[in-house]
Amino acid sequence: MGGKELWGRGPGAAGARDAGAPGGLLDLLHASAVVVDGRGRIVLWSPEAEDLFGYAAEEALGASVDELLASPEDVENAHERFGRIQSGESLAGVFPARCKDGSTRLVEYRKGRLHDPDGRVLGLALAADEGTVRRVEGDLALSELLIDQSPVGLAVFDTDLRWMRINTALTTANGVTEHEVRGRRLEDTLPELDTTAIESAMRQVLRTGEPILDQRTVGRTPLDPDHDHAWSESYYRIEDQRGHPLGVAVSVVDVTERHLAATEIAAAHRHLATLTEASSGIGSTLDLQQTVRELAAAVVPRFADLATVDVLDSVVGQRSLAPHSGEGHGGFRTLAVAAARPDGSDGTDELPDGLTGSGSSPLLCRSVREAAPVLIPRVDDAALHEMARDEQAAEALRGAGVRSVLAAPLLARGSVLGVLTLYRTADTRPFDSRDLQLVCELVGRAAVSVDNALLYGRERETALTLQHSLLPQQPPDQPDGLEIAVGYRPAGSGTEVGGDWYDVLALGDGRVGLVVGDVMGSGIRAAAIMGQLRTTTRALARLDLPPAELLGHLDETAAELSESFATCVYAVCDPKRGTCVLSSAGHLPPVLVQPGQGARLLTLPPAAPLGVGGVPFGTLETKLPEGSLLALYTDGLVESRHDSIDVGIEALCRALERATGATGSAPSTGSLQDICDMLLDTLDQSSGDDTALLLARLGPPGGAQ
Repeated sequence: MGGKELWGRGPGAAGARDAGAPGGLLDLLHASAVVVDGRGRIVLWSPEAEDLFGYAAEEALGASVDELLASPEDVENAHERFGRIQSGESLAGVFPARCKDGSTRLVEYRKGRLHDPDGRVLGLALAADEGTVRRVEGDLALSELLIDQSPVGLAVFDTDLRWMRINTALTTANGVTEHEVRGRRLEDTLPELDTTAIESAMRQVLRTGEPILDQRTVGRTPLDPDHDHAWSESYYRIEDQRGHPLGVAVSVVDVTERHLAATEIAAAHRHLATLTEASSGIGSTLDLQQTVRELAAAVVPRFADLATVDVLDSVVGQRSLAPHSGEGHGGFRTLAVAAARPDGSDGTDELPDGLTGSGSSPLLCRSVREAAPVLIPRVDDAALHEMARDEQAAEALRGAGVRSVLAAPLLARGSVLGVLTLYRTADTRPFDSRDLQLVCELVGRAAVSVDNALLYGRERETALTLQHSLLPQQPPDQPDGLEIAVGYRPAGSGTEVGGDWYDVLALGDGRVGLVVGDVMGSGIRAAAIMGQLRTTTRALARLDLPPAELLGHLDETAAELSESFATCVYAVCDPKRGTCVLSSAGHLPPVLVQPGQGARLLTLPPAAPLGVGGVPFGTLETKLPEGSLLALYTDGLVESRHDSIDVGIEALCRALERATGATGSAPSTGSLQDICDMLLDTLDQSSGDDTALLLARLGPPGGAQ
């Protein structure tokens, strides 16, 4: 190698490297290279040397390195540093170099020996500004310190997504060492993590340069292979000074506690929403059978594949409730069953024999006796016999593939009403404490609905019994010349029964008293008041009082019955004279259908209901030609939740016209009682109120009835 040879300034020189080539530490140091021959003459001068010392290559090549770079007072030391090439001694240190502008710069250097193709010995010196070297060293030391001592997990991956570096915090958290992961892919070192999502994020960062912050990963590591952990990860691209990607840095923070807390909060929200949704369909009616069916339907398939609701026989029989001890409960009766099927049907028609019916099992008895839930996470043969009422039921449960069972008592007002039993068959997850808590809350709400249905049913039964005992038990006697039909329908559900009544009273001289009334309110109290008013009416009728006077005395009685009000219409029919005298106490107007005429409402003098007190009652007398039909009724026949009461009264009039042939159509060929029953069947408006209907038709004296 001879002559003044330039390094890096001409075409094809090494300094004109591809702009896309990777950078490195030398770029940060701006390290310069100087080659001298055996005489200490410069034969190679890099562009970085020109930048560092200020001498152009033309000025430096061929010059003595000592004379060029050393100050006059330091030439001897410089010769010592850069001489002795033949010795092959390697030197390192810092020397004050003289720059072209006359300044002195401290330069750190490394010196070694080279051989050219002719075997001559050359000296190579690498030099950099001493301040730059110290700064880079400090930066590297600080980086190492921050990485190694950081409590945050840090890692670096190359552009092929292979581990390059991992700090102590991350190796401790993962349970792997840097030696075990370096140069390997993530999927080969931490397979229990979602490596696909992590590598996808790193590729995106490499491609776009945009960091990704707080990406969540849940998984397991070799340090704790039995439990899930959660991490918050942030990714950012590492670049050289020219912006070319060198890899991806990842910071990892363990957020397991925060994740678990958030999971618990989310689970609590789902718990509440599920509980609210499930319980919203329970108790839509006050019917016991319907209520327990709704309970079974609410838990299948939401919580279980099969559910049964077993109610105590004492509850079904409307006797006293079972105490907490559960002793002497007298057995159970399965009132509701729900089973899930893949096709979405309830599957109750395909249930194995032995799962339903009457009887008891150790599981049910235990739940009632302890007034507490029973959880069997995993069912074995011993558990089957604890769950089943007999061997047949045990075989049925075994055949159904029961895997897990949860029984929860229906508790209301300190008493056990029954037990909800849940089975999992297709669902392999065992019932756990969270299921137990949720089902117990649901059963607690459902028990209130079941208890309300029981109370309502008992009160309704009592009211019906009382009312039936107070209403006429035998069909009324048919007086000469007057055909009478009566009908009564209690309210369809609930305790609304008890307020309506009717009566037919035999008066002197062949006259007949007709009464229809309605006590405001419902239940046992209304039925009792109705009985008192009916008894008083019968007593007053024996005095043969005119209708208005009778209602006046009845009003005084009602006023004494604890602010009770009732409407009533009292009619006295005289078949011999063909007349009818009527008075009303705020009741709906009677309907009169006369031969050859349409149905019309009788306009009675207005008056207040019974119980207001001190209000006079008026009287209307009307003719009853032979064949006339008079209809007295209560509002349950004509009242509707959707239409005004006028619409119902109009429908009653039209139905009476058709039945009697008053509009030219063929009259009904049935008896008056048949007409009464037809009207009750067709005009019942399902208003939730009692219905009483009394029909009286005037016939020829002594005619067939």
